[in-house]
Amino acid sequence: MHDPWGAERGSASLAGEVVLQRPFRPADLFTSYFVPRPHVGATINLNGKTSVAYTGLTWTFDVGPRVFIEGSLGGALHSGDTSDSGPPGRAALGCSPLFREAGSVGVRLSANWTLMATLEHMSNNGLCRDDRGLTNLGARLGYLF
Repeated sequence: MHDPWGAERGSASLAGEVVLQRPFRPADLFTSYFVPRPHVGATINLNGKTSVAYTGLTWTFDVGPRVFIEGSLGGALHSGDTSDSGPPGRAALGCSPLFREAGSVGVRLSANWTLMATLEHMSNNGLCRDDRGLTNLGARLGYLF
């Protein structure tokens, strides 16, 4: 769901993301949880509203044998409006790039497949014109190569 509580609600997006392996893995399992994995992705709005390209770092923490949580921090470039008040039906994002943070709760369906519920938010964090930001909520299907 693209921006379900904001100006661009009622539209849908399709996202794709590649999460790379950790650049190194400490011998200690606990310490390895704090080594992030780089990611790059894009969210394309299917209704001509704001689309986003992003990159950053992802941390994954196991909650159980099959359940995990993920958190991501990074930056995003967008195709949205950068004015003080966007046109009707468009989010006023103030500037580009934006900060991006995301959180997911997931389950491992098999050795290669995962299913996650994800919430992501992008905002300029007050660095330029005030903005409400852009929030997306959705499901992700992951495959480990």
